[in-house]
Amino acid sequence: MARPDTVLALDIGGTKMLAALVRDDRLIEAHTMPTPRGGDPEAWLAALFAAIAGWKGRYDTAGVAVTGIIDEGCWSPLNRRTLDIPDRFPLVALVARLSGVDRVLAANDAQAAAWGEYVFGAGQGHDLVFLTVSTGIGGGIVVNGRLLGGLAGHFGQFRSLGEEGRALEDKVSGHWIASEASPHRPGATARDVFDAAAAGHGWAQAIIQASARQTALLCGNIQLALDPARIVIGGGIGLAPGYLESVRQALGGLPPRLTPQLHPAALAEKAGVVGIADLARRQN
Repeated sequence: MARPDTVLALDIGGTKMLAALVRDDRLIEAHTMPTPRGGDPEAWLAALFAAIAGWKGRYDTAGVAVTGIIDEGCWSPLNRRTLDIPDRFPLVALVARLSGVDRVLAANDAQAAAWGEYVFGAGQGHDLVFLTVSTGIGGGIVVNGRLLGGLAGHFGQFRSLGEEGRALEDKVSGHWIASEASPHRPGATARDVFDAAAAGHGWAQAIIQASARQTALLCGNIQLALDPARIVIGGGIGLAPGYLESVRQALGGLPPRLTPQLHPAALAEKAGVVGIADLARRQN
């Protein structure tokens, strides 16, 4: 029998798909699958639901956190380099059909993670900006206890002059780190680059420092624009060993009043599913 405090939460990113049964900030059960780099999202989700078929009947509410933008229950990409999906994919309708429940809420994954950190994690009830540095870069903003939706927090899509229209995440994120490593170690992943940096390889250290400087610049600009009490950093790159400290060092020249207060995400990889579960639970 379904428990009203148990939510099926999905987090679909550019690298992996996580499904979990969530109560408050606890994952009762979880299942992870790689996110395919091509094909039809309907097939991806059908495969994910087939893998968790045994959970049916244990939840009556579902939440879906995804990279990209959600508009009226439809899912569209913002950067096809991160995850290439069709425009206005009917996500909520599909998840309702696959899950068999009527109460389904979808949101951007970083916005969901921001809410998770605000309620249960490093935010501790303070106004915050959440910044995830992962396969791409995403973010979420909580002001006066309210999560901003729509395009708010999509910091990875910031542009600068002279960059041929490239998004900021295309020169900071895990995809960028791996591509920069290819002349030195073909086929290396972002994780491989961090391992090489820890082993003392100068080329790897330079790549990570370049990414951290861009993240620091972004954090400084966020502080000037929004003045949040905290900027919470998450994601596989953001929480990689030494990365946050490199960002702090890059901010070292700022006056104290202009210096962001950076905190590592307390919920780590579960921030998205915890946040979307709480948002889905609260929906009318």
